[in-house]
Amino acid sequence: MRWLALLLLAAATPADVAEVAPGTVVRWPAAEIVECRQASRRSAPLDGACYFPIDLLARGEIEVAIRTRSGEERRRLRVGPYPYPVQEIRGVEEKYVAPSAAELERIRRDQQRTGALWALASARRFTLPLASPLPIPLEGGRFGARRIFNGEPRSPHGGADYRARPGTPVLAPADGVVALAEEQFFAGRAVYLDHGDGLISMSFHLSEIAVEEGQEVKRGQLIGRVGATGRVTGPHLHFGLRWRGARIDPAALLGEPAALPSAAP
Repeated sequence: MRWLALLLLAAATPADVAEVAPGTVVRWPAAEIVECRQASRRSAPLDGACYFPIDLLARGEIEVAIRTRSGEERRRLRVGPYPYPVQEIRGVEEKYVAPSAAELERIRRDQQRTGALWALASARRFTLPLASPLPIPLEGGRFGARRIFNGEPRSPHGGADYRARPGTPVLAPADGVVALAEEQFFAGRAVYLDHGDGLISMSFHLSEIAVEEGQEVKRGQLIGRVGATGRVTGPHLHFGLRWRGARIDPAALLGEPAALPSAAP
C-alpha cells in the first residue's frame, strides 16, 4: 500500500508546482532571460534572474514565467500556510488601538497617500542585496507576526524592527528618490524611498527626517534618525519593503540572492 500512497501524493503535487511562504521572494535564474512575468505583470531580469515577490497575505496559486531567447517557461507557485507567530503587545497608547473619528480620518488620508506609491514603476535604481538601514542585526518585532495590541487583534506586522538608541543614523538601503517624507498617525515620522522597478522602502518611527520629497538619495546616505514617534512602545526602526505592491520580508532582499527560494525546475 505504500506505493499507492506515494502515487497519490505525486498526483496531488504536480511537478510544475512549488510551495512558497507568503511574504517571501522567489528567484528563477536562467541563461539569456529576456523578460519575467508574474500573473499579468512583466518586468526585466536582474543579474541573470527573475524575481517574484509574494505578498504577505497572498493565497492560492500564482503563475510565473520567464522568456528566454529559446522560448517561454512557466511554473505555478502555491502559497503555503501562514507561518508567522502571534505577537502580543501591551502598553500601547489607547488612541492607537481605538482611534477617534478625527484620527480615523487622518489614518484614511495617510493610507491614501501611501497607497498611491505601490503603483510606481520608475526605472530600477537598486542592486541586490540591499544595504542594511542600520549596522546592527534585525531584532524585535518579527515580520508577519499577527499582532495583538492591548488584547485587540490587529493587522500583521508588515516590516521588521531594529532596536536601537534614539538618534542612531538611518541609512538608505539603495539609490532612490524620496517619494514621501512626513509624519503619519501610525508610522510617526516616516520616509518612503522609491528605488525603481516597483520597490519601495519604508523607515518608520523616526525622531528626525533628514531628506525632502523629490530628493535623490544614494545607497548608504543618511535619511533620518531612530526615534519613538507614532504607534510604538519604545525607540526602534521599523523597516519595511513593498515590491511591485507585495509586502515582503526585508530579510529576503538584505541577504544573498542565491539563498532565496528558487522557481527553477
